[in-house]
Amino acid sequence: MAQSIPFKQSHQGFIVAPIPAFNDNYIWAICDSSGNAWVVDPGDASPVIDVFQQKNISLSGILLTHHHGDHTGGVSDLLAHFGDDIPVYGPKGCHPAITQPLQNSGALTLESKHHKFDISAKAWPTPGHTLDHWVYLLDDALFCGDTLFSCGCGRMFEGTPEQLYRSLASLDKLSPLTRVYAAHEYTLANINFALIVEPENPELQQYAQTVAAERQQSKPSLPSTIGLEKAVNPFLHCTDDRLQRVLQQQFQQPCPEPEHRLKLLRLWKDNF
Repeated sequence: MAQSIPFKQSHQGFIVAPIPAFNDNYIWAICDSSGNAWVVDPGDASPVIDVFQQKNISLSGILLTHHHGDHTGGVSDLLAHFGDDIPVYGPKGCHPAITQPLQNSGALTLESKHHKFDISAKAWPTPGHTLDHWVYLLDDALFCGDTLFSCGCGRMFEGTPEQLYRSLASLDKLSPLTRVYAAHEYTLANINFALIVEPENPELQQYAQTVAAERQQSKPSLPSTIGLEKAVNPFLHCTDDRLQRVLQQQFQQPCPEPEHRLKLLRLWKDNF
């Protein structure tokens, strides 16, 4: 994480900060007031170790959303550096180091020998990008991996349009104030596509200006919020007849079902 990016996104009892990795990944650090932190999807150990050493932070646990290497590649090195007794939560079979496999949706408590977060936490499966994808909700902070991006969603590598539609619908139902901590800085590229799909969306037009200014200053565009995404994200508009008309014109075929609209919209984005 660049030193110019402060730990400033506060939630009840903890703060969240981005640790940039690779070209566009964010490893999210969830920190309490005692200098302990969990990290989400550490694809690379080096930036985490560097930041934690600079800020004198101890690693208390790891949360994984799915098995892709840019989300799990740093797990083994982090355990080797901070201790192999650190708990690792994630989908069953996602990584051999997982100590707390996620099998049933619902509440969970983030526990380690170091400390315990005294906040509500939930986890549930969101297949579509991969079959093993899960998301975490801590207070009003949603760590959604590659299921939902700002102004976009994950490419379907393993799942079906029906699965991805249901997964996005489960996020769409969250409080509009829920903050969206996606795993990639894809927002500008997603906005460029969204403006082709919804050129007359005023909220999207304003968002495009806001994000362009943020990125010009090398600031993260994330987190967004569920309320914002409901306004600007075309992948959350699959029940909107306006999107149906756009897709029918683009693909010259009827698409009355929202799942079919999502399939076509994702195909359009894949080839954009």
